[in-house]
Amino acid sequence: MTKFWKISLPFIFIGIATVAALVMIAARPEAQFNPPQQPTLLVQVDGIQYQPVTFSVHSQGTVTPRTQTTLVAEARGRIVEVSPAFVSGGFFRKGDVLLRIDPRNYASAVKRARAGLARAETQFETESALAGYAAKDYERLRRANPAQGPITQLALRRPQMKQALAEVQSAEADLDQAEGDLDRTVIRAPYDGLVRKKIADVGQFVSPGSELGITFAVDVAEVRLPVTQHDLQFLDIGKLRLNSPINVSLKAELGGTDFTWSGIVRRTEGVFDPSTRVLYLVAEIEDPYDLAGTGEVPLLMGTFVSAEIGGRDAGDLVLVPRHALQRGSTLWMVDEEQRIHPRDVEVVRRDEDFVYISAGVEDGERYCVTPIDQPLPGMKVRLGT
Repeated sequence: MTKFWKISLPFIFIGIATVAALVMIAARPEAQFNPPQQPTLLVQVDGIQYQPVTFSVHSQGTVTPRTQTTLVAEARGRIVEVSPAFVSGGFFRKGDVLLRIDPRNYASAVKRARAGLARAETQFETESALAGYAAKDYERLRRANPAQGPITQLALRRPQMKQALAEVQSAEADLDQAEGDLDRTVIRAPYDGLVRKKIADVGQFVSPGSELGITFAVDVAEVRLPVTQHDLQFLDIGKLRLNSPINVSLKAELGGTDFTWSGIVRRTEGVFDPSTRVLYLVAEIEDPYDLAGTGEVPLLMGTFVSAEIGGRDAGDLVLVPRHALQRGSTLWMVDEEQRIHPRDVEVVRRDEDFVYISAGVEDGERYCVTPIDQPLPGMKVRLGT
C-alpha cells in the first residue's frame, strides 16, 4: 500500500496542477485589442478660385544704345580745339562742335577755288559777248550779200561758249569741294548723345579715317530679351507685325534698391539663335538718361536688367503653388471629412512659382497646399492655420 502511494502521488499532484492551470486559464479576463490608429498629418489647405489671368514671360538682358557711332576724321591736320563735353561720359546736343582740326590749309583752298570760279565766270562772260558780236557781224554781212550761206557754229563761237560754261561748272564743283573740306574740319555732334570713349585730343595730328571717339544717342535705349520657343506661345507676337507694341517692365538693383522702368517691344530679330534656340525680342526705352527731367532714375547703358514681358489673355484660370501639384497633373483635394483624394487636372502652364489650371476642379473646393510624402487616398489630415 505504501509502495502504491509512493508511485501514484506524483501523478496525482501533476493532475491536480493541470486541472488548476486549466481552471485559471479559463478564468482569465479576455485581452482587449485596440487597432493602431493611422496618424494624421498637419497640412495647409487653400480654396479653388478661378480668376482672370494675363500671361507674362520673364527674361533678362543688358541695356545698349540703339545708335552708336565711331567718330572719324574726314580731314588732315592737327586738332586745335576740343569741346569740354568731349570726355568719357560727357553729354552733348545735336549740332554741338566737339572738335576742330586746323582749317588754314582748307581755307586757302577755298580762296583759290573762288578765284578760279571768278576767272571762269569772266571767261564765260567774254565768250558770251564775243558770240553776240559774231551774230551781229553775220547779220550785217547777210544784208550786204544776200547770197551769203548760213553761218557755222564755230563762227558764232558756240563751242567756245560751251567750253567756258564747262569751266564755270568745274570751278563751282571745285569750290563746293573746297568748302566741304573746310566744313569737315569741324566735328559736330550728329545727335543728342553721350561720349562713351575719347580717343583723340587737342594737339594730335589726324588723317582721314583716324578714330576720334565713340559716342551713342540717348534718345532710345534697347535691350535684347531672349525668349524660348516654349514661352513664345504665351506672347502675342502677331501684334508686332501690325505695328502694335508689347509692354515690358524692366527691373534692376542699384545700390541695394530695386528700380523699374517701362518700355515697349516693337520688333524681334526674326531668327532663332542656332546655338541656344531662343528668339530675341528687342525692347525700347525712351529717354533712358531722363534728359527731359521727369525725375526718374537714369537707366545707364550696360545695366543688366530683368524683364517681364506682357503676354496674351489666358481667360479664367486657377493659380496653384507649384509644389502643391504632384506627379505632373495630380492635385490632392480635401473633403469635408478632412480626407485627401487625388484629382487629375488640366495644366496650361508652369512657371517658377505657380501652376495654371484650366479644368478639373470647381470653385470653392479645397486642395492640399503642403506636399505630402507618399500620400494615400482617404488619408485623414489636420488643417493648419
